[in-house]
Amino acid sequence: MAIVASPPLLCYHHDRRSRTWNKSSNPFPSFTVPTTRKREHPPHTKTYLTTHPYQSYLQRLHNLSESGNLNEALNLLHSQSQNGVVSSPDIDAAAIGALLQACGRHKAIEVGRKLHAMVSASVQFCNDVVLNTRIITMYSMCGSPSDSRSVFDAVKQKNLFLYNALLSGYVRNDLFRDAILLFLELISATELSPDNFTFPCVVKACSGLQDVKLGEAIHAHALKVGLLSDAFVGNSCIAMYGKCELVESAVKVFETMPQRNLVSWNSMMYAYSENGVFGGCYDLFKGLLNDEEGLVPDVATMVTVIPVCAAQGEVKMGMVLHGLALKLGNSEDLKVTNSLVDMYSKCGYLREAQVLFDRNDKKNIVLWNTMIGGYSREGDSCGTFELLREMQREEKLKVNEVTLLNVLPACLEELQLQSLKELHGYALRRGLQSDVLVANAFVAAYAKCGSLDCAKRVFHGVEGKTVSSWNALIGAHLRNGFPEKALDLYLMMTGSGLDPDWFTIGSLLLACARLKFLRCGKEIHGFMLRNALETDEFIGISLLSFYIQCKKMLPATLIFDKMENKNLVCWNTMITGFSQNELPCEALDTFRQMLSSGIQPQEIVMTGVLGACSQVSSLRLGKEVHSFALKAHLTEDTFVTCALIDMYAKCGCVEQSQNIFDSLHKKDDAVWNVIIAAHGIHGHGLKAIELFELMQKKGCRPDSFTFIGVLMACNHAGLVTEGLNYLDQMQSLYGVKPKLEHYACVVDMLGRAGQLNEALKLVNEMPVEPDSGIWGSLLSSCRIYGDLDIGEEVSKKLLELEPDKTENYVLLSNLYAGLGKWDEVRKVRQMMKEIGLHKDAGCSWIEIGGKVYRFLVGDGSLLESKKIQQTWIKLEKKISQIGYKPDTSCVLHELEEEEKIKMLKSHSEKLAISFGLLNTAEGTTLRVCKNLRICVDCHNAIKLVSKVVERDIIVRDNKRFHHFKNGFCTCGDYWIFGKRDGTLAEFQMQMHSSCLITICNRIGEHFVFKMKEMRGLSLLVMGHHCIRLVPPLTKAQDSVCEVMLAPHMKSRHISVVLLLTLFD
Repeated sequence: MAIVASPPLLCYHHDRRSRTWNKSSNPFPSFTVPTTRKREHPPHTKTYLTTHPYQSYLQRLHNLSESGNLNEALNLLHSQSQNGVVSSPDIDAAAIGALLQACGRHKAIEVGRKLHAMVSASVQFCNDVVLNTRIITMYSMCGSPSDSRSVFDAVKQKNLFLYNALLSGYVRNDLFRDAILLFLELISATELSPDNFTFPCVVKACSGLQDVKLGEAIHAHALKVGLLSDAFVGNSCIAMYGKCELVESAVKVFETMPQRNLVSWNSMMYAYSENGVFGGCYDLFKGLLNDEEGLVPDVATMVTVIPVCAAQGEVKMGMVLHGLALKLGNSEDLKVTNSLVDMYSKCGYLREAQVLFDRNDKKNIVLWNTMIGGYSREGDSCGTFELLREMQREEKLKVNEVTLLNVLPACLEELQLQSLKELHGYALRRGLQSDVLVANAFVAAYAKCGSLDCAKRVFHGVEGKTVSSWNALIGAHLRNGFPEKALDLYLMMTGSGLDPDWFTIGSLLLACARLKFLRCGKEIHGFMLRNALETDEFIGISLLSFYIQCKKMLPATLIFDKMENKNLVCWNTMITGFSQNELPCEALDTFRQMLSSGIQPQEIVMTGVLGACSQVSSLRLGKEVHSFALKAHLTEDTFVTCALIDMYAKCGCVEQSQNIFDSLHKKDDAVWNVIIAAHGIHGHGLKAIELFELMQKKGCRPDSFTFIGVLMACNHAGLVTEGLNYLDQMQSLYGVKPKLEHYACVVDMLGRAGQLNEALKLVNEMPVEPDSGIWGSLLSSCRIYGDLDIGEEVSKKLLELEPDKTENYVLLSNLYAGLGKWDEVRKVRQMMKEIGLHKDAGCSWIEIGGKVYRFLVGDGSLLESKKIQQTWIKLEKKISQIGYKPDTSCVLHELEEEEKIKMLKSHSEKLAISFGLLNTAEGTTLRVCKNLRICVDCHNAIKLVSKVVERDIIVRDNKRFHHFKNGFCTCGDYWIFGKRDGTLAEFQMQMHSSCLITICNRIGEHFVFKMKEMRGLSLLVMGHHCIRLVPPLTKAQDSVCEVMLAPHMKSRHISVVLLLTLFD
């Protein structure tokens, strides 16, 4: 079809020095030609004058192009001759060029192909460089860079404009390597010189590749050819360095630019913002306002600075910027409005965001999505869905992929599976699930709601699965407790030809950590080293967590030390890791290092540090951390409050825990749970039950964690009947299904009370499969009561579940040793030797002057070791005078009696107490923490030591607290010896009544016990009081004592002879 000529329309003048095109008139307002630096190609170089008769035709062509009616515009171009309109070739070229631009903007590639065919068929235009440049740009804007390359290759005489057009097209379509290769072809295979349009495109390609070295080389080349002074080139370098996280390099470029325009300032502020240097962004913005050149912030400036306020939660600064936008007159711009709505919603000012949203009459899909995202982020599912329904009523708006991604969190706020399914159905009806991001989001959402089957169905329906798709499914299996399947999925992914990314590696490390697959994790670590992935922040933290959970702190420490930029998450991971692996001193040292490095701790760090203080019962350090948290305003956080209550309780100050609890105005379920557990570990069973009842009266409903605390309290206090009642009522009265942890508490409670058969029966009838913890607890009870039959049966089950755990063999060995079966002891120890297991040494901690000291069994490493030993020898002499006799039954080795007594003297808690007495003032309470359970001999000895030194001594072993004061222990010896009867009250009555009858009736007016004073007293302690207050008993009285106390002595493992010697 012939192209009809049109009269001259535009007048252009080419300025060779500035390399710009200046217009003299332009009836196409949308088809503007660049005046200074705009990314458009110049029109023809010839000069024509505009004539009036053709304005209506050209205006109509323009209107059709703007409205997207490109087929009509094309028909209008064809019908010129039929309407009698005569045009010139240059006017046809301008019209075709304008239509090609419109095709690019509207992604109308088919109309563009027709225009391309017209140009190719025309002898006049087939070799026209400008039109071919327009065609190359059109194809790249339509997402077809291959067609752009074909047009480029077909042109015989290429100029710089063609190269720039194709280069820009490659960058626009993320073909960064092709862009770099084209640039190398330009400078090596042609005589053309890159200009100030070429370099920005190449620099952007380097930015896309994250290739800093290549970007620096391009930067140097631009400097060499003298183009770095151009603001357009300098701005692109700033953007490149900012994206590559080299803020300092971006600052150097910015500061050395001879002329800075507003884009320069905006680019630098954006670089600051994207790299989290929010202070620098604010300072630069203030500098812009005070700049001598009088630059005025535009829309791009506002949408760069306002998100910084959102990221920092600085709503006051955001309001200031809002006022400035009103003053400058750009607050009505949709981009600015969208930024303000996003800022207010992220800062928690949803009402203000809604007001701005409602005032805007030209809402687009972006603004709707931002407002929906605000409600979803606040957890307001009702508001989110109401806004979604309102959006659907808008005729010109259609829900897109971003809308769905914003609505999804609202379904997950309360794990609303039904709402999620409805939203999924809506996405299917609208054809939106074909988007990979949407499909991946639904996989993750279904996994979070616990519907793994739905997640898998969504995954299998995705066409062209990406690494992100596989990552979503791997994460879904991890979330739902299937780490082995997650590893299998990784093998399937690699089998499909996809390589793992950083998220995949992190997920694999998490799976290995949960499975304790040390070898597999090390192989992944090797893969990371070979592919230089260890420097990635996310993977580095995942690697730390893997080694920590596998209890390998040495490699974790080495990895941590090699990290160059340690953020808050890294520090917290190490602090928590040390704490979890029973290295509290190292955790506290790491916390001090973090403070020295200038990192300000947040709530999650405080919980880890307080946990470390709890482990070593470091009350002074705990108080210092508490003060720090108060100054930093962190105590309002629920997790920090719970950690403080737990810390004080585990440091032996349950009264302070109660004070913190009482001072809280708002008490949620977590706070109630932790205070109940605090009293539980101190043996305050009745107080824990009282709090449990009060919790319900205050409107809080007990959950699974609540019952763990209550049952643990009943266990520690010996409230067997009460504990069994609560277990029965959990499901029927409170609707809480008992879990493994609840049964473990009850089994331990029954076993410690001597009801071994009942405990074994409960284990066999449990609806859940018992784990090693339950069998180990029962075996420990068998050791206390010397029940070999049940003990051997239980040990078989235990060793089947955990054949490589040292503690299991130690419990069995101790059972045999307590019964004097030394041949069996040797067999068990030989088994341990063959497997390569070693018994953990007893270790105790004590805090003196803010420093934590650690003692091992027989530790002689301290300079004061001799003084410590001498101190204990002196103490032993004093307590021997009031009835102490070493209980060698605690020494589970086949040794001579003298050797056993010698071993008892070197127990770690005795060394710690001796050290504490040497280094503290008289009357100071000693707080000792031990990693193992306190033995009978140490328990008896420390009771008497507390009497002779007139000090409170608090010992926390791996089970509970023992408060020793004036010869008594708060456990009433129950936790050491166990008992056989039902409730604690019944037990005390039975134990104490025999003593009262035997002793009080014999000593008459010299010694009278009141029943309330007898609560919690052991027979041994009562004997100590008797020797001080009553005359010696006769032989006849001795005989009566022996007859009446013998049944209780057998159950309590206390020598009858020892008690009777107190009255000689």
